[in-house]
Formats: sequence, structure tokens, C-alpha cells
Amino acid sequence: MQLAAIVVSLVLTVVGVALLARAIGQFVRHFKLGQPVPAGSRTDNPYQRSVTLVREFLGHTRMNRWGIVGFAHWFVAIGFLTLPPTLAQAYGQLFQADWTLPVIGGFLPFEMYIEFIGVMTVLGIAVLMVIRLLNLPSRAGRKSRFAGSTAWQAYFVEYVILTIGLAIYVLRGLEGAIHHVETYEAAYFASYPLVLAFKGLSVTTLQNLLYFTAMVKISVSLIWMITVSLNTSMGVAWHRFLAFPNIWFKRNATGETALGALQPMTSGGKPIDFEDPGDDDVFGVSQIEHFSWKGLLDFSTCTECGRCQSQCPAWNTGKPLSPKLLIMSLRDHAHAKAPYLLAGGGKTMEGEEKASEEQLKDVPAAALAEAERPLIGTLEENGVIDPDVLWSCTTCGACVEQCPVDIEHVDHIVDMRRYQVMIESAFPSEAGTMLKNLEKKGNPWGLAKKQRLEWTKEVDFEIPVVGKDIEDLSEVDYLYWVGCAGALEDRAKKTTKAFAELLHIAGVKFAIMGGDEKCTGDSARRLGNEPLFQELGMENVAALNMAFGEDDEDESTKKPKSAKKIVATCPHCLNTLGNEYPQLGGDYEVIHHTQLLQHLVDEGKLIPVTPVEGIITYHDPCYLGRHNKIYTPPREIIGKVPGLRNEEMHRHKERGFCCGAGGARMWMEERIGKRINNERVDEALSLNPDIVSTACPFCLVMLTDSVNGKKNDGKAKESIQVVDVAQLLLESVKTPVEEAAEPPAGEAETDNEPESTPVK
Repeated sequence: MQLAAIVVSLVLTVVGVALLARAIGQFVRHFKLGQPVPAGSRTDNPYQRSVTLVREFLGHTRMNRWGIVGFAHWFVAIGFLTLPPTLAQAYGQLFQADWTLPVIGGFLPFEMYIEFIGVMTVLGIAVLMVIRLLNLPSRAGRKSRFAGSTAWQAYFVEYVILTIGLAIYVLRGLEGAIHHVETYEAAYFASYPLVLAFKGLSVTTLQNLLYFTAMVKISVSLIWMITVSLNTSMGVAWHRFLAFPNIWFKRNATGETALGALQPMTSGGKPIDFEDPGDDDVFGVSQIEHFSWKGLLDFSTCTECGRCQSQCPAWNTGKPLSPKLLIMSLRDHAHAKAPYLLAGGGKTMEGEEKASEEQLKDVPAAALAEAERPLIGTLEENGVIDPDVLWSCTTCGACVEQCPVDIEHVDHIVDMRRYQVMIESAFPSEAGTMLKNLEKKGNPWGLAKKQRLEWTKEVDFEIPVVGKDIEDLSEVDYLYWVGCAGALEDRAKKTTKAFAELLHIAGVKFAIMGGDEKCTGDSARRLGNEPLFQELGMENVAALNMAFGEDDEDESTKKPKSAKKIVATCPHCLNTLGNEYPQLGGDYEVIHHTQLLQHLVDEGKLIPVTPVEGIITYHDPCYLGRHNKIYTPPREIIGKVPGLRNEEMHRHKERGFCCGAGGARMWMEERIGKRINNERVDEALSLNPDIVSTACPFCLVMLTDSVNGKKNDGKAKESIQVVDVAQLLLESVKTPVEEAAEPPAGEAETDNEPESTPVK
């Protein structure tokens, strides 16, 4: 028995180590196929990156949002990293049954730790296996987060872990028996029942059982190593190793998700100068090798857990986009095409082959066939990613927010869109109208710029305009960036007027731009038209810098006289102005209107007094919540309005569900599956609310359209309202005139109105 165990274990070890070394070399060559990234963008602040990695791993910061799943996975992950000493001991036991590790062998804390982690690993993997079996696609269909995952790989990994964990437990029992543990000892607190079970066996039998069990543990470990080494696209196994560099190299060293700003377009690791692009600049991604090395690392790291898929608004409403399946498709394509690329294959921007037939003669036929596939193409075209998949994305960020290994799905999707828009001019036709309007009129609706100020005629107080009523913004506290929707869309204008009136009541000095400002370019950029975003953005930055008096310095401080404070009612404007305009030379302090309103309420400058009766549910805008982490202010304001009872929808805050308008989807028809806004409104209506509130003009439009449709179909009560938080607050702050108390007899009236009296 001993000889057989030694031979089997050593043969598998030699094969496994050789194949693992080859697989690691393949990964290194594979990732080198990707494009470089801008210098320092993934390696800045190495200390902080290391802290982030340790925090995310030890804290399981994403996994633990899923309760028992995160708890169970933590023990499995810790077991994988800290139980290798038991493998070393198993090798020693092949040659000497009662062999123990030098130094730490027999050390009580170590022995107790092995007992504890060994048992918890077994329990942890058992829990994960049960959860998988209860959520199989055969049971839950598309609602299963495992739909589309490679089932055999998951089962293989799970049963390997279970077998190794049980082998450790059996070995502990045999070790206790062969070391003549006569009474209960803390070192064997978990395996002591097995110690008792094996206690009566002969020494020879115990030795043979040890040889056999050690061989099983080693063999299963090496079979796993051989299997994953032969399947380098096996993310469910390789994420154990690749997750660590993927997290370390994440976009933000301090740990924030890759949301908020999109990354500037680069070619060869350098930003593209759109005013004078290089002759060999590559615009967007049309081939798998156009992704950066970090992108290729992202794809290989995917563990197919399906958390992204379970949260995706497109997948949840019957559309073909699953962030998981998209990443898996890119991963499989990258690995299948790699032999062709490593042989020098690839095509120039003109479509000419880079390598000669001689160079490609040894490339497998499968890799050559994979190289012929278009990255974006229909099923008939044998495309890797279907156009309907690409254009279903709302860039809501739910996938990025939930991914436990920090894959940057949105960046990759937008990179592919950029090529389709800028080079192929292949995108949904309705979006073309929006782009033309932006180019010609500077707003998505194509309205004249003079209409941007029309709403100011509908309020009963003067609103200063920069360059007309005031020279620059040094005379006010805030620039109110009204935005296209807030100035031009009838429903959004109600929010604009309500917010302006609240600022007026609170005595906040603010001003607006004069109508020459353009759309911030959010929709153009997320659609993929980067040059148009750059054009709009640079014009706006120039206008803003002039309005803020950038060159007008205070002589004592040598700083601009006006602080660059902007308040916006649109989260998309907030995100672009605050997170993306620094890429264009515009650094501003940008806040959302709910943040300012909460501050004014807290200071007592706005006092909600009039009850607004009813049940309210609040919808988190994606670009306010996930992209900018602003969840509390709207809820704080709602909580201060008397009479309201807030009921949270099942999907809220980090798990909030998109309205369907982001990623330029506002301007595209939704022809596949259920409309996303209807899905969200159905969730809201399940609470039987009187008011559905939000804090974004895009969300306001989408939710209102759906609610109105439900009313027409008799599926929603006629009294239900969809309003912005600012409208709610104004309704409560204003005291109806007829309820205002008459001044006491004989007391002279003054010209000063109380704060709660509406402005006429």
C-alpha cells in the first residue's frame, strides 16, 4: 500500500507541477497580448492598494453583502490559503505514517487551528453546494444567477474541496489514533470522535489507512491542479489566484468601485488627442487584443458566480445582456484566439493580416477559426458579442457594484461601443437623432438655446444669470447647473422650479448660466461618441471657468475669488461635471440638490411644517447612488416631511434597480422583453404607495411614463404621484396662505414675510 501511494502521489505531483508551470507561463503571455495602460494608472500608491486588497479579502466586503453565502465562502477561501501545511504533512506521511511537521507539528495553537478551519471549510463548501442546488437554472430559469455558468466546472471544484476537507478530517482522526491519544485533547477537539473510532485498530491497519488517505488527499489536490492547468479559461478555479492581482490593480487604489467617471480613451496606453490623433491610434475596441492587459485579466478572473447577472436590469427584463455571460464570452474568445495572436497574428486598422502564412502554419485550426470571428456581430455573423447585448446596457453599474473580484464591466462595454459608433457608425438609429441634436443645438431635444431660460419666467422672483445680471459667480454661493432636462423637459422643469424656489426661501444666493451652455455630454459618451463628448465638455469647461472668474485672483491669497461650487438636480450632470470634467481641465466642487437641501433643512433655513400624507417609496437613481454613493440625503429629507411613511422597495440603495434611461438608453426604443421602467414601477406599486419619489430628471420621466401607462390600464390608482424630492419638500415648507394667521389687532404689518410664507 505504501509503495503504491508514493508512486501515484509522486507521478501526479510531477505532472501537476509541470502543467501548472506551463499554465502560469500561458497566462503571462496571454495578458501581455493586451494593450498597455496609462503610466501609473494601475500601480499608483502600492501601499494603499495592498491595504485595499487585504481589506477586501479578509473582510469579504462584497461577498458578505449576501449573508450566509459570504460567511461560508470566507471559510472556504481561508481554508484554501492556510491549509497547505496539511498537504505537506500528507507527503511526509507517505513515507512515515506518524510523521509530523517540523517546529509547528504538535504545537497546540496550530493543531487547534487546523481542526477548526478544516471543519469550517467542509461546512462552508457544503452550504455553498446546497445553495447552488437550490438555485439551479433547471429550478429557477433565468432568475438563477447560475444560468449560463459552466456547471461541470463548479461541481468539480466543489466536490474537490469537499473531498480534501473530509480527507483532512479523517487524517486528523488517524493521526490521533496512531499517536495514542488516550483521552480527549484540545488538539483533536473536532476529530476526536474519529480518534475513538480508529483507536482499536492495529498499528499496521492505521499505517495503511494513513498511506491511503494521504494519497487520496494528495491525488485529489493534484488532479484538481492538472485539470485547471489544462483549462486556463476555468474562472471558477483560477479566480482563487487571479482575484488577488485583479483587486490590487483595480482602478481606484483606495478601493472604490470602477464607477462614476468613464476612463479617457487611450491607444497604446496613451490618451488620444482628438484634435490631432495619431495615424496609428486605435479608437475603441474591435478586436479582443485591443483590450488592455487589465481587461484580459478581468475576463480570466470571472468566477461565474452570477451576482452581476442577478442584479442586471437588462437580464431581469428578458433582454440578452448578462454581464456574466458577456465577460465569459470575451474570456473564452480571448483564450481560444491566443495561439493565433502569440504566433504574430492580428490585423491592422486597414484589415490587413500582420503575420505571414509561414508564421501561422503551426497555429491550430480552432484558433485560426476563432480569429475570423467579429468581436461584435449577430449569430449569423458568428459574432462573439451580439449587438443587442451591447446596446442593452444602461451603464447602471449594478454589475460592477456587486462583483466580488472587481471586474470593470461598464468600461469594457463602453470601449466596444466606442468602436461601433466612431468607426462603424453602427448603433440604434433613434440614438442618431440625439447625437445630431447635440451636435447642432447642444441639447438632446434639438430645441433652441433661448428656451433654456424660459422656465425662469414661470417663477415669481428674479434669478440672476451669469454674464447678464452678474459679471461672474463671485457674487453668489452656488452656480445652479440646470441641465438640459431641467430646462427643457416639462416634467423635469417642475423640479427645477421647486428647487429654485426652495433656495430663494432659504436665502441662498445662486445664479444660472445664460443659455449658451451645452449638454454635459453624458449620453454621448456612454453611447460611445467620445469626440462629441470632448467637444461639448471643452466648451462647457471654458464657459464655466470664465463664469467662475478663473483668472480673477484675490491679491492676498492668489486664488480665484469665487469658489467653484456647482449644484445640480441631474445626477448625470453631477457625475459628468464632478467626475469627468477634471479630465478636460475643469475642477469643480459639485453637489446634488438633495445634499444642499438636506443641509438647509438641518440648519433650519428650510422647515417642513405642512404634512404630506401618505405612503412614499423612494427610487435610487443609479448615477446618484451607485455611481456617486449618495443614498442618505434624499431619505433624510423625506424623513423630515411630516405625514409621510417611507416604505423601501425590495431593491434599493446599492441593489437599487435602474429606471432604464442610463447609458443613452433614454434615447433608444426598448423592443426586447419587458420595459425596465415597468419592472421598476411594478415593484413600487407592490407597496401600494401614494407617492413614488426620486431625485433625477431621467428617472422622473421614465417612472412617470410607466405610472401613467399603468393608470390608463387600470393597474395603478389615479391618485398616485411621481415627484422629485425637491417638490415634496417645497410642498411641506410652504404654508398655505389661507391658513396663515392674521396679525394681532393693532400690530403693524411689516414688509418682512416669515420663511414659511410662499413667495408671490
